[in-house]
Amino acid sequence: MYGLDKSLTSEQGFAEVKQFMTNPLVKFVVWGLISALLYHLVAGIRHLIMDLGIGGELDAAKLGAKAVLVLSAVLTLIVGVWIW
Repeated sequence: MYGLDKSLTSEQGFAEVKQFMTNPLVKFVVWGLISALLYHLVAGIRHLIMDLGIGGELDAAKLGAKAVLVLSAVLTLIVGVWIW
């Protein structure tokens, strides 16, 4: 949030945040945080679908869990390509 605030304050602040984001360690941390949020989002959608009564049986739940992992991995790779 600090970086967003700083980047929106002035052109100089934006340039500072942009320079900070070129650090590979910062990119890795941002990638990790976004990956965790994507996993949480996909798992939350799965739970909403299960609340509708779809996929609550054991076999369907196992398939849904695997689908969450695969979809999260694909989204994580896409975000990694976008960040790097």
